Formats: sequence, structure tokens, C-alpha cells
Amino acid sequence: MAETPIQFGILGCAEIARKVSRAITLAPNATLYAVGSRSLEKARRFAAANGFPPSAKIYGSYEAVLDDPGVDAVYVPLPTSLHLKWAVLAAEKKKHVLLEKPVALNVAELDQILEACESNGVQFMDGTMWMHHPRTAKMKELLSDPQRFGQLKSVQSCFTYLATSDFHENNIRVKPDLDALGALGDVGWYCIRAILFAVDYELPKSVKALPGTVFNEAGVLTSCGASLLWEDGKVATFNCSFQANLTMNITAIGTKGTLQVQDFVIPVKEDSAAFSAGIESWFNDLVTGWKTMPSEHVVTTDLPQEALMVKEFSGLVADIKRNGSKLEQKWPTLSRKTQLVLDAVKVSIERGLEPVEL
Repeated sequence: MAETPIQFGILGCAEIARKVSRAITLAPNATLYAVGSRSLEKARRFAAANGFPPSAKIYGSYEAVLDDPGVDAVYVPLPTSLHLKWAVLAAEKKKHVLLEKPVALNVAELDQILEACESNGVQFMDGTMWMHHPRTAKMKELLSDPQRFGQLKSVQSCFTYLATSDFHENNIRVKPDLDALGALGDVGWYCIRAILFAVDYELPKSVKALPGTVFNEAGVLTSCGASLLWEDGKVATFNCSFQANLTMNITAIGTKGTLQVQDFVIPVKEDSAAFSAGIESWFNDLVTGWKTMPSEHVVTTDLPQEALMVKEFSGLVADIKRNGSKLEQKWPTLSRKTQLVLDAVKVSIERGLEPVEL
């Protein structure tokens, strides 16, 4: 007999919640159970438009979702400025927390969220979907192979998109009272996680923001970058922006190999994703071309990466709920390391591009 799926409540009707609602529907061990908004009518429209079952609970407040004893876990896609309040309250109500990124405005806020989750015995995970794609595990195999990749020397990551004028005027990501981290928190979060992924989550020695930082009229970052340095000489750079063509690249260079990805955040295709590997690359005899061509590796998946994220999170919740398993510390640890680097970039910008030690 199949086990009862984990019952999700969603706090708010943000655009990203449409995608995660579908992911919850697709995940075999999860179900859409409730949604809450500050407007009951908005919650009703959201449920009707996003495949909620007729039995789903529709609430006109976030509190009502958290007070429902049938809710096992909540997905929180609220503006970053609201994460501390609602993630902590969710944990205190014994609801497991899937929190949209960036998870907090700073690591001090995140530590309060993580402490609340730990002390109340609830699982925490952030919404970095690409981490759950099977391609990511295959890339890690290459990066960890000393015979093929060698010693990591440098990483470059980029996530940009050209936002519309309406976005720049009205989107929560450009509002200082809602998502004050702007492009750094939105697209920069992914770049930083990609770099940490490549270096096996070793924190850098120092972080220095790069020239060219752009703010909007409200003082919110719309474009920035940074360089990261490790004790052993590894270096990394990233660029993130709301003002350039859609680009989602990772390049990791080792002594023997090079890994390149062109769509790491959201694959071009939902059911497959590729990366290239150049192993011991070199030129031909006349230096008119390469004699060792990079190879393409395609990884297929039956479920989109966001559904795999929900599936993994729900599996952890089920183990805690039914088997008394311990909380999985991997995900809060990765969130905190990402937040630490993000905070350091922000401080470096505020200090006129000075290096910041971690």
C-alpha cells in the first residue's frame, strides 16, 4: 500500500509558486493540500489556475495555512524581507520549510530561521532547483575525477537576463522594502552556489566585488559581480544582472579538464540537459584546430528538476515524520555558505570594492 504523500501548503501566490505548484503535482510523494494569500479571492483564483485538487483548502491568510493540522510542509515564495517572520513561524507550527531563494537578507536572519527549524525538528531546504537535476550529479563526477579533470584552478559563473521596463518599475526584486538584495540575491545566488558546488563547498578566503556595479534609483542592485580567492590559489568570478541577455553559464577549469554548462539554472529542455567536457585538450600539429575535441554529455530525466527537488524534500520529511529520522543537515549548510558569500559581496560593494575576509 502506497504511503500517504506529504501535504503541502503554499504561502502566497507569487509567479514562481505556479512552477512549484506544478512540481508538487508531479512529485510522486507530495500533494497540493492548501494555499493561502492575503486575499481569499486571489488564493481561489491561484488554486483554480494551478491544478489544485477540489479538496484543497483555500485560505485568506498565511496564518490559516500554518494553523491547519493537515499541512505537513510549506513552500514559502514570499519576498525575502518576509522570510524571517514566516519561516520561523512555520517552524514553530511544526511545518517543514521549503524556502525560496535568496533565503534571507543576511546570514543573521538565516541563522534565526535555521535555529527555529532545528529546535522544532523540521526539515529546511532552499529552492535552488538545479541542484536536484541528475546532470548536477554527473558534473560532480567529472569535477571529482583526478584522472580526467585534475586539480581545480578556476571557476566562472554568469546568470543574466534582460528585464522589461515593467520589471524594473514594479517587480519585487527591485523594491528595497521587499527584496533589497536585488540582482545579487536573485540571479547572484545561483552564481555563488555554482561556484561553491565546483569547489566542493569550501568557503573562499576572501571576496571582492568587481567594478561596474549598477543600482536603480531606489538603491537596489541591478547588476554586479565579484571575484573569490582560496588559500590554495583557486580563483572564481561571477557576474549577475537584470540588464543583459539571458545567460546561465558555468566554466570550471582544472589542470587536465574543463567543464562547461550553458543552461545550468534552467535547462533549455525540461527532460534532458547537457554539459561539455574537454579532457587534456590541445591543438593539432599546424595549430589550425583542436586535436582533442570537447565531448557533450546529455543527461535525461523523467521528472523536471523542480519536481525532483520536491520529491527529495518530501522524502526527507517523510523519513522524519514516519521513521523519526534526524534532520538532513546538508541543505541548511549549503544555504548558509551561499548566504555567507552573498553577504561578503554586499559588504565589499558597500565598502567601495574592498576585499572582505571570510
